Amino acid sequence: MDEWSNFEKYLFHNGQLGLTIDFSKIGFSEKFFNGMAEKVATAYREMAALEAGAVANGDENRMVGHYWLRNSGITPFQEIQVSIDAGIEKILEFAEKVHLGHLAGQDGKFENALFVGIGGSALGPQLICDSLDGDNKINCYFIDNTDPDGIDLVLRKLAGRLGQTLVVVTSKSGSTPEPRNVMVEVMAAYEKNRYAFSRHAVAITGQGSLLDKQAHSEGWIGRFPMWEWVGGRTSVFSAVGLLPAALQGISIKLFLAGACDMDDITRIVSTKNPAMLMALAWYYATEGVGKKDMAVIPYKDRLSNFTKYLQQLIMESLGKEKDRDGNVIRQGLTIYGNKGSTDQHSFIQQLRDGLQNFFITIITVLKSRNGLSPAVDPNGMTSGDYLNGFALGTAKALCENGTGVIQVSIDKFSEYELGALIALYERTVGFYASMINVNAYHQPGVEAGKKAAAEILQIQQSIRSFLANNKGKKLTIDAIAEGINLKNQKVLVFKLLEHMTANGDMVKRHFSAEILKSIYEAL
Repeated sequence: MDEWSNFEKYLFHNGQLGLTIDFSKIGFSEKFFNGMAEKVATAYREMAALEAGAVANGDENRMVGHYWLRNSGITPFQEIQVSIDAGIEKILEFAEKVHLGHLAGQDGKFENALFVGIGGSALGPQLICDSLDGDNKINCYFIDNTDPDGIDLVLRKLAGRLGQTLVVVTSKSGSTPEPRNVMVEVMAAYEKNRYAFSRHAVAITGQGSLLDKQAHSEGWIGRFPMWEWVGGRTSVFSAVGLLPAALQGISIKLFLAGACDMDDITRIVSTKNPAMLMALAWYYATEGVGKKDMAVIPYKDRLSNFTKYLQQLIMESLGKEKDRDGNVIRQGLTIYGNKGSTDQHSFIQQLRDGLQNFFITIITVLKSRNGLSPAVDPNGMTSGDYLNGFALGTAKALCENGTGVIQVSIDKFSEYELGALIALYERTVGFYASMINVNAYHQPGVEAGKKAAAEILQIQQSIRSFLANNKGKKLTIDAIAEGINLKNQKVLVFKLLEHMTANGDMVKRHFSAEILKSIYEAL
C-alpha cells in the first residue's frame, strides 16, 4: 500500500471536534486488526457496561462514572443525575459571587486562589489553569506536596495578600496526609497573620468525610462534593477541575461539551473510532505487554502539563502486577515527554539515534495564535510556521528511523478542545485496559505505598520516644535499633536519625569520621 492510501485508511478526522489523528505511521496491518477483533468487541461491551453502572472497582465495590459528569443524562441513576446538575449550578453561582465581590476575603475581593491537593486533585486544576484563559482570571497558586520548603515558597509569594486569597482544599477522604499537612500549615499562616481561615476556605471532598465535617463545623464559605464513583485521575470534570476553571472565568460548559461530544463519537462501534484506534496503536506498538514506552510531545506551550497529566491517567490506570484473573503479568505503559520544540534540544537526539524502545505521540495545534503573526525571516515565515515545521520534521525524522508515530492535530485550542482531548485519552485507557485484561480503576500499588509510609512514620515516632526515655545517654545506631526491636532494619533507622538530626527533631548527632559510627542523643 502506498503512503497516501495508507494515510487515507488510517486517518481520523472530525470537523465538529476540530480533531485530526494520523495513525498511518504506527505500522498497522489488516492481519493485526483481524487478530484483535475479539478483544475489540469485548472492550466495547465492557465500556457500555461501565457507563450503565456496573461495579468496576472491585477493591472498593464502586462504580466508575466519570463519563456521567459531562452528560448527566446517561447515568442510570436519577439521584446521581440530579446531584451532577446541581453541582455544576452551585459551582457557577459560587464563582459569580466571587467575581462580583459578594464573596470576599477579609481584605476585599478575592484576587488569588490557592489550590491544595495532590495527584489528580492537583494535576487537573494545574492543566486547566496553565492552558486556558478566563475573563475574570484569578491568580492561581498550587501546593501539591508535603514539602515544607515548597510550602514556604508559595506562601512567600502570597505574603501580604492572604486576606484576598481563596484557599481550595481538595481531598476525597479528608485524611490523605499531603493535602492535610498543607492545610494545617496554611491555616497556621492565616492565624499568624490574624485572618480567619474559615472566611477564605473551600472544601472539595466526599460527603461526610473528615474534611467535610471540619469545613461544616468551622463554617467554611463553600463545600463541594467528590463522589465515590469518580477516581482522582478522572476527576477533572467534577468540582476538582470545574471550580478552578469557573473561578478564572473559563467556560466550564464548553469544557464539558467538548468531552461530551468526544464521548458520543468514541462510544460508536466503528473502524474510525479514534479512541479504539488509539488503543489498538498502543497495543500494536507495545505488543500488548508494555514492551515500549510512549513519548508524548505537545507542540504547544499551553499543553506543557498535558504529558504530566497523562502520566497519572495512563500509568496509574494500566500499571498493574496482576490481571483481572489474578495472574502475575507486571503490565503498564510508561509515559514521558517534554514540550516541542524544546524537545529538539533535549531528548530527541536519543529518540532519533538511541535505543528504539519507544513510540511517540506528537500533538499540534494548527491555529498558532489569535490574530496574525509577523514574519520572522526574509521568506515570510512566522514563529508558528517554524513550530509546525519542527513538529512535522521530528515526525518525519523518527519515521525514517522506524519509530511508530501517532500525530494528533487540533484546529484551534480552547476549553472545548481541551475537554475533548482529555475525554479521548480517558476512553482510550478504558479500551486498552480491557484489551490487556487489567482493572484500570483501582490502584493497589498506590495504597501499598501509603501503608509503607505510615509504617515508617510510626518507626520515627518509636525512635523519638526511645531517645526521650533515654535522655542524657549517648547511643549508637545499633543501640537505638535494638532498643526499638528493629535490629534487622538498621539502614532505615539510620536514615530516619539523619532526617531527624537535620531538622532538629529532638535528636543531636555527635559526628564521627565514619558516619555510621556516629553517636546520637536526645535534645
